[in-house]
Amino acid sequence: MGDWVIRMIEQSGYLGVGFLMFLETIFPPIPSEVIMPVAGVAAAKGQLSLGWVIASGTAGAMLGNIVWYLAARALGIIRLKPLIDRYGRWLTMDWEEVQRAERWFRQNGTFFVFLGRMLPTVRSLVSVPAGLLKMRFKTFFVASTIGTAGWTSALAYAGFKLREQFSEVDTWLGPVSNAILVTLVLGYVWRVIRYRATN
Repeated sequence: MGDWVIRMIEQSGYLGVGFLMFLETIFPPIPSEVIMPVAGVAAAKGQLSLGWVIASGTAGAMLGNIVWYLAARALGIIRLKPLIDRYGRWLTMDWEEVQRAERWFRQNGTFFVFLGRMLPTVRSLVSVPAGLLKMRFKTFFVASTIGTAGWTSALAYAGFKLREQFSEVDTWLGPVSNAILVTLVLGYVWRVIRYRATN
């Protein structure tokens, strides 16, 4: 995976960075933790500009974020009601809980989107609740852009400073990503076990 990312960035420059970050947002197994540090290394070598690396990475990721947001918004939460009524246990929620989440999201959604963009694993999923609950596009766009820019900047700068040693980024990002993923899986299993419909 790393070699393919390096070749793409070497051959396509900023366009390659943006394209890879778009794919990373649509298909989470392609890790931004590799893409942006590699691009940062290229900037450190003088092949690219760090500022444009961050801008292209942010733009590519935001394009993917918007695709997920629009798809979820087109679906809408109401269309999920039959699925929630039928498969509530496996979705770990009932309709009353969805309504509570909607009320909470209207008050805290902006911070949720902003913070979620900077969390490994979670960052690719944030657009879905924002779209389903019909968060204002302007609010979604601003919060997502700030959070995404912060994430891509941190990764690109790490690669820029570490140069060929950019793999050291995984020394701490890898365990953090894995810990978040394990927490999400365990949380899901716990909710399935404890599930009790209220309606």
